[in-house]
Amino acid sequence: MTRTTVPLQTGKILAEVEEGIGWLTINQPERRNAVSLEMWQGLADAMAAFEADDAVRVVVLRGAGGVSFAAGADITEFEQQRADAQQKARYGEIAARGQKALARSSKPLLALVQGFCIGGGLAIALNADLRFATPGSRFGIPAARLGLGYEYAGVATLARLVGPSTAKDMLFSARQLGADEALRVGLVNAVVDDTEIEAHVRDYAARVAANAPLTVQAAKAALRVFERYADSAGAAEIATLVDRCFDSEDYREGRRAFLEKRTPRFQGR
Repeated sequence: MTRTTVPLQTGKILAEVEEGIGWLTINQPERRNAVSLEMWQGLADAMAAFEADDAVRVVVLRGAGGVSFAAGADITEFEQQRADAQQKARYGEIAARGQKALARSSKPLLALVQGFCIGGGLAIALNADLRFATPGSRFGIPAARLGLGYEYAGVATLARLVGPSTAKDMLFSARQLGADEALRVGLVNAVVDDTEIEAHVRDYAARVAANAPLTVQAAKAALRVFERYADSAGAAEIATLVDRCFDSEDYREGRRAFLEKRTPRFQGR
């Protein structure tokens, strides 16, 4: 099989095309594939290349190394890149380009999850049309332990998948779900052994790639309209509350505690 590499400006995101399948790899295994600003831009660039390539019928998103899909955002850069609501806005613009490129792709997007799928990593996986996980995979949103706000779009997508009750459980407790629970609540579509998951996802992607692309794209577009949330005054109110989180002393305490490897002491201000 011939595999073609898509050139990107970062080596922390890899993009390749093979037999109608676009392989998109989050490639920072030494940091459990934590996603940095340059990686968000790389995701946007890779998806744009796949979208423009008629030979690509389906995209598979995965993490390098087999230990983590993506263990959230790269928190080590938050002090310089995301320290308050103003910086968060700039960070958010770049991250949003990556998120929108994933969410708005006309082509089916499959997530192959091995290991940690946490925070921003879960936000990425939520953009996939289908998620396949290994038995040891872990899913969670630790925002409440860091003092940051989780954006409305991600919360809405999560709630549509797992229901409001489970979404509240995940967001309020910040606990992690194992693969079996994630399957039970509808967060993933299948759980496959580590030794078999790549072949399983490859076979599934090949089946999708062999189908009529216009039919598949039409079905995805119809479902996107069905799922679309309203960008209403209510969503704007949530954005204000998220900004309040990013400007809070609790968020500064959450960052310090993470870097100092201690339990945060939140004051609600």
